Amino acid sequence: MKQHLQSAAEIIQAGGVVAYPTESVYGLGCDPFNEGAVLRLLAIKQRPVDKGLILIGADLAQLLPYVILTEEQQQQLEAGWPAPLTYLVPITDAVPAWVRGRHTKVAIRVPDHPLARQLCQRVGHPIISTSANLSGRPSARNPFQVARQLGDQLDFIVTGACDRASKPSTIIDLESGRTLRA
Repeated sequence: MKQHLQSAAEIIQAGGVVAYPTESVYGLGCDPFNEGAVLRLLAIKQRPVDKGLILIGADLAQLLPYVILTEEQQQQLEAGWPAPLTYLVPITDAVPAWVRGRHTKVAIRVPDHPLARQLCQRVGHPIISTSANLSGRPSARNPFQVARQLGDQLDFIVTGACDRASKPSTIIDLESGRTLRA
């Protein structure tokens, strides 16, 4: 499995798009700082750039250079992660427009899936996380569904299991506490 994850990490670092398991569904990921990779991922999903994307990290420290948090907010996130909880937070200038879309905040998460966290760790910085499906279609929950829907357009599929009882991560605006997706 270590070589499998290393291959996926190297593909992301080289500008590729990969699918990988998360807590609930398979995700699509790429280097958020490579505009061509992100635009290719969005084209594969048939998703508009203005919607914005989620950044996942191996831990909160990996996400901190890209977001603006109070000490209290940092403690809240550290206490609650890893978990299928995504928070909308203010961003620094380091977050590219093709990641944040039309928003002034970005969605971030430290996933409660060891393969997703290990992938971020091997890449060395956060990666994009969005469901592995065409926009409006059901999300893929295993590598076979990913391959059937998107396989010929992806550079790599990390093999692993999702928690089939799980639903997509809850999204909460950290500043207001408002739940945007339950």
